[in-house]
Amino acid sequence: MAKEEMQVVKGLDLERYMGRWYEIACFPSRDQPKDGVNTRATYALNDDGTVNVLNETWSGGKRGYIQGSAYKAEPNTDEAKFKVKFFVPPFLPIIPVVGDYWVLYIDQDYQYALIGQGSRKSLWILCRNTHLDDEIYNELVEKAKNVGYDVSKLHKTPQSDPPPEEEGPQDTKGIWWIKSIFGK
Repeated sequence: MAKEEMQVVKGLDLERYMGRWYEIACFPSRDQPKDGVNTRATYALNDDGTVNVLNETWSGGKRGYIQGSAYKAEPNTDEAKFKVKFFVPPFLPIIPVVGDYWVLYIDQDYQYALIGQGSRKSLWILCRNTHLDDEIYNELVEKAKNVGYDVSKLHKTPQSDPPPEEEGPQDTKGIWWIKSIFGK
């Protein structure tokens, strides 16, 4: 079966998109701990139109996080194609790491979303709640499959209900992303 051309959301209402999103499933990445739970992203609109990004995950009972910013990849289009930039290591921001963040689908109430990349190497299913109905989850998986994602790589992210408090003991070795890169 020929894969469909990947479409992205047009006319995304950035203000409605801001706030907290819980990771329901993703393609595992070397940048995240293999035992990460309660992974979430919080977005806040900056005055200059960029977006502050806070990604958090808990591993071994400790909260690891990284902050970055997102901006439109092509400012002159209404396509929801963004670039996300993080600096690593986070405590000594010297090396910018930039990735694609394409909103492939969002429901009309802005409650769940499918996020990917042109390379099809990363995929996320996000939700405003810690749980997404199986029927909706399966629809999002099917949408990803139809545009050429290998959905067999999707890994569901364990989420607590209720989610952890705003803060928690931090991973003072800061270093969840270093540990994950080296597979520790």
